Amino acid sequence: MFLDRVKIFVKAGAGGDGAATFRTEAHVPRGGPDGGDGGRGGSIHLRVDAGQTTLRDFRQKRHFKATPGGRGGGSRRHGAAGDELTIDVPPGTAVFDDETGELLADLVAIGQTVMIGRGGRGGLGNTHFKTSTHQAPKHAQKGEPGQERSLRLELRLIADIGLVGLPNAGKSTLLAALTAATPKIADYPFTTLEPNLGVMDLAGPDDHGGDERRPTIADVPGLIEGASLGAGLGHAFLRHVERTRILLHLVDGSGRDPAWDHDVIRDELRAHDPALLEKPILTVFNKMDQAAAVEAWPAFRAARKKAHEDVVAISAVDGTGLEELRARIATMLPNADEMGAPPDPAGVVVHRIEAMGDGFSVDPEGDGVFRVRGKRIERVAAQTNFDVEESAERFQRDLARLGIDDELRRQGIRPGDTVRIGPVELEWEAQPWEGV
Repeated sequence: MFLDRVKIFVKAGAGGDGAATFRTEAHVPRGGPDGGDGGRGGSIHLRVDAGQTTLRDFRQKRHFKATPGGRGGGSRRHGAAGDELTIDVPPGTAVFDDETGELLADLVAIGQTVMIGRGGRGGLGNTHFKTSTHQAPKHAQKGEPGQERSLRLELRLIADIGLVGLPNAGKSTLLAALTAATPKIADYPFTTLEPNLGVMDLAGPDDHGGDERRPTIADVPGLIEGASLGAGLGHAFLRHVERTRILLHLVDGSGRDPAWDHDVIRDELRAHDPALLEKPILTVFNKMDQAAAVEAWPAFRAARKKAHEDVVAISAVDGTGLEELRARIATMLPNADEMGAPPDPAGVVVHRIEAMGDGFSVDPEGDGVFRVRGKRIERVAAQTNFDVEESAERFQRDLARLGIDDELRRQGIRPGDTVRIGPVELEWEAQPWEGV
């Protein structure tokens, strides 16, 4: 089964907790704080692997989790960083945030990587919170949670040549004739249920001179009228011709109306992406081994020349015209140096800088529940150990410093109500001056 679209879930490693420890050496009765920092959690990366051509490896495993950072220790010992997790994907993989639909990366170049899940920062040990007036802090930060997200991976095959046409136009037969590929071939529509790839020898079997370029050809499942709107088997594969350098538009010359067949495919390409018709396109009139095609060829050739389209007649079955086809393809492709680079630009990684300002919002959710949102306060909440009184008091001061306390009161919060900040849920308590 050819898998070219999949959803995965990734969770980067959480940072390790900072330590709240004190020196306990002999003859040092009041040793100061010496808690070390927690290690950063492991991040998750995607990497382009030339050995992969589909997303089939994700058929069984779709959840990925990196290891957390180690806890800090006494004597200022820092926790170990979590192991990075690298997931290999085929060239041509586009990565989307499944919730927002935003493009995160378009991976084309071999070895290209992108971080898709950032590991959490390690918490600071209590040595960082010692001051001239507070010599023995018990406060240490918890590790920051690792980033988790649902992603959608979409594969667009990277090939030099794309074969398009209606079902049973002979694409698989032509692929087998031009390359060493062995696709399933039969005389009925929709034989090809998934894209096939082959490598073409431009020199041909009788040419020992040496065009050393070896273009790849993608045989895309047959399209039908309405494919761009979701009809038929081929609609899911239209994206696979987006990255090709040139298109070979195969027409069944023995069909009922080759001109209509031709126009249907052009209309579907235009509807999917008008830029496809800006690629170099060679129309290939196939099945010249049949009398109906021989009879229809002159009128078809005249119509295509009138439309200023390149056209060539062949028979993929008996080899008629294949040498001319090879020669035409050779003139349409770039030189060997350009062929060594991907047909697309070297991919793109969308970098978004997450602002860590003090902005926040407070939204009542009903039944005495208030949701506080804001990157800074959510991070502070996640890194606070509320079981330690000193840490809880420090968090309360952060709420007051950022103005969240005042906003909650303005919106009518009462003792016993619930405040949710990220994954943390707290009960609001009355202050002494507010009464009970």
